[in-house]
Amino acid sequence: MPDITMRDRILAVVQGRSLDRVPFVMYDGMLPLDDVFGCLGPDRIGLMRWCPTHRIEHPHCRFESEDYFVDGAKWRRNTLHTPAGAIYEERAFEPVYESSSIRKHYVETAADYQVLWSYLADSIILDNLDEYYSDCAELGERGVPLVAVERSPYQQLWVQWVGLDNLSYHFADYPDHVSHTVELLRRRARRIFEIARRHPSPFIDFPDNITAKTIGPRRFQEYCAPLYNELADILAERGALVFVHMDGDLKPLWSVIGDSGVRGIDSLSPAPDNDTTVADAVRLWPEMRLFVNFPSSVHLSPADAVRDEAEAILAAAGHTGRLQIQLSENVPYFAWRTSLPAIADAIAAFGKP
Repeated sequence: MPDITMRDRILAVVQGRSLDRVPFVMYDGMLPLDDVFGCLGPDRIGLMRWCPTHRIEHPHCRFESEDYFVDGAKWRRNTLHTPAGAIYEERAFEPVYESSSIRKHYVETAADYQVLWSYLADSIILDNLDEYYSDCAELGERGVPLVAVERSPYQQLWVQWVGLDNLSYHFADYPDHVSHTVELLRRRARRIFEIARRHPSPFIDFPDNITAKTIGPRRFQEYCAPLYNELADILAERGALVFVHMDGDLKPLWSVIGDSGVRGIDSLSPAPDNDTTVADAVRLWPEMRLFVNFPSSVHLSPADAVRDEAEAILAAAGHTGRLQIQLSENVPYFAWRTSLPAIADAIAAFGKP
């Protein structure tokens, strides 16, 4: 076993300690692990596994799932049953990664909000430390749990419950319903933050999927930044950091991000896929840890072009000690056996930050 493991490298970036090379990491479950380790070797790539800070019990509510097929494609209907009635979402699955996209959200009408409120009122939030310690043991020296709270309220509404189009209409048609739901989600977030206060993880992630086009600076400042700052203050008591999964265009949010308490961006998806380069991020946010998703489109390139891109990322941020290169958005499945060795070779050649 090497003197410095991939777990050590990830934590060194988070905690500002010296390390022997930039970590190369993928989300657990993205690609077949045995095949990846067989291709690269177990010390050339590490793992991060999503792990909620909390678990939720809802004694008077239940979820029910039903799979079906549309033109040969797998779909799923998830129904939430509550004392106030039932609402449902529909998801369509793609065949390679079995990832899904929502085609119909739970909340479409004013009455649907009442059902969601019933579910939120029924939820009992408990710690999830057993899963965290189990993940730590299973990952061992290969990686770390990616410990997460829930999405912030605006992001949770448009991503999970309402959808972007409907939420835009609801701000105009049912503003009281939207504001009440946001307040309920804020209260719920603060209960989760109390669990995060005592959690042993050195960083806590908001899985917010931030992209400027879907939120804009005003709503980011109103709905996201205050909770990021609140959790940052709480975690500062034990020297831990707030990370946020920001995987889209960020340029209109640059100043708000810089003024916030966020000290780590998870899945920063840089140019050429989005509008923020790694050099931009290094220049704008001198304390920010950068967990950079290797641009998905570049995986389609020949190995030498992939290596050129990896070397450019390393040149922009590698010597800061604040960089991790990772796979946190879907990789073209047919391309990874070419692209991953090129990235790992570039990191090995780059050497010590």
